[in-house]
Order: sequence, then C-alpha cells, then structure tokens
Amino acid sequence: MDFVLGGVAACGACLLTNPLEVVKTRMQLQGELKSRGTYQVHYRNVFHAFYTIAKVEGLAGLQKGLAPGLVYQFFMNGLRLGSFALIESSGLMQTDGRVSAAKTTVAGAVAGVVASVMGSPVYLVKTHLQSQSTSSIAVGHQYKHQGMIHALVAIHREHGILGLWRGSVAAVSRVSVGSAAQLSTFSASKEFVIDLQVFSRGSWLVALSAGMISSVVVVLAMTPLDVLSTRLYNQPVDHLGKGQLYKGFTDCFSKTLKKEGLTGLYKGLGASYFRLGPHTILSLFFWEELRKLYHQHR
Repeated sequence: MDFVLGGVAACGACLLTNPLEVVKTRMQLQGELKSRGTYQVHYRNVFHAFYTIAKVEGLAGLQKGLAPGLVYQFFMNGLRLGSFALIESSGLMQTDGRVSAAKTTVAGAVAGVVASVMGSPVYLVKTHLQSQSTSSIAVGHQYKHQGMIHALVAIHREHGILGLWRGSVAAVSRVSVGSAAQLSTFSASKEFVIDLQVFSRGSWLVALSAGMISSVVVVLAMTPLDVLSTRLYNQPVDHLGKGQLYKGFTDCFSKTLKKEGLTGLYKGLGASYFRLGPHTILSLFFWEELRKLYHQHR
C-alpha cells in the first residue's frame, strides 16, 4: 500500500506543477552549448516564459507532457517513496532511537536508483514532448511526437528497447542525488520541527514545514544534474541511436561547463525551484498525510 500512496501523492503534486516543468525544460535547453549573448533569448525568466508559452501555444502548451508526467510520477515516486517507507518502518534508518542522517541518505539514494531506472523511458518521452514548441520560440532539438504512446512506439521501432533507456545514466545520478537529499532532509527536518515543539507531533504543519526545508536542499543539489539529464534526453541521435551532441554524462558535463560556464549548469534555477520546491513540498506533504489516513483506518 505504501507504493500506491507514494504514487498518488506524487501525481497530486504533478497536476499542480507540470506547467513549471515545461518552463524549466525550455529554460534548460535555451542557449545549449552557446556562450552568453550569442543566441536569441526567448525566455528571459520564469514569469516571462509562462507568458510567452501561454501567448504563443495557449494554455495547453503549459500542460505539455502531462500524461507521461503522471505515469512517471506514479510509478517512479510510488517505487521511491514506497521503498523508503518500507525501509523507514523496519527501523533500519535509526541509531539509538534517532534518525541517522547517513542511513536515510543511503536509503533515499537506493530508492531513487531503483525508481529512476524503471521510469527512465517515460521521462525521456516527457522531456521530448515538453521541449516541442512552435518554431518561433523553439529551443533545443525538436522531435515530432504526437503523444506518449506514439513516442514510445516510434523510439522502440527506430532504436530498439535500449533506445528507450537512452540517457538513463544521467537520470540515475539525478534522481539518486535528489532522492537522497529530499528524503534524508525531510526525515531530519520532521524530527527537528517536532523537537522545537512549535506544532503538535501529529499536526499537518510538521510535514509541510519539513517539506519546505527539504525543497531548498533538493533544488541546489539536483539542478546541475537536472540540466545534464534534460540535454542528454533531448539531444538528436543518429540512425544507431548515438547522441549527436554528447557522448555521455561526463561529455555533457564538460561541454556545458566549457561553453556556458558554471551558470550553464544552473540554467533555469528559478524555474527549478518554482517547480521542484512546490512539488517536493506537496508530494511529501500528501504522502505523509495519506499514510496517516491509511494507518488510522486500516
């Protein structure tokens, strides 16, 4: 049941934050491998990106990739949060009755690796769909998928089963680091908030406060890996399925750093926080409250 609760909680957060994911993806691809001032800036900041996408593509443009986003969130976060909950309930993350930072970090990372490998094909398609746009505001390589199923079938037909897992190395790094940061800080923050005795132990404000603290750490830790993951997923490939811009994770990192500097690895940081911040807060809050309801009525 923990797996289902984790998936439902993440889907609830996804419905509210998917437009921010579209904005984040576009901003991370803008000016790819180009020095500052040498490319046209379609999206000046988060708010301008929202306005531009809505004006040119309509409100539907802000919900691109919603279907694969929901599928990804349900299965990936269902596995991730469900696995973490099982480890947590077993008592393996505590030392002398207190939450162990090292153990929760390892548990979060392990849960993240398993989930990211399973969810990689759907995340690949989600990235393609969210980057697709009208030529006047297009950034990055433009695929021509007609939807989630069409994309999965087309990629499989052209590049085989392994083509669906292209870029998964970056995804594993991204999710494992993000998961370790998110779940370890969430557990520690809950304990910290409870110790302060600002809210009662069972209050929903404990989970909300812990989620807000966790979201800051997650964004700072994940953004560089998120940029690399987006670019590896979205790059054009040859007939053999090999990337035409990057050979792999380390090549993408070195080229981005060389061409765009350190700020290139933090492109879309504002969009990342506006997206990952609320998503982290909402998914962890929903997860905690759903688990409480389940255990109260089982």
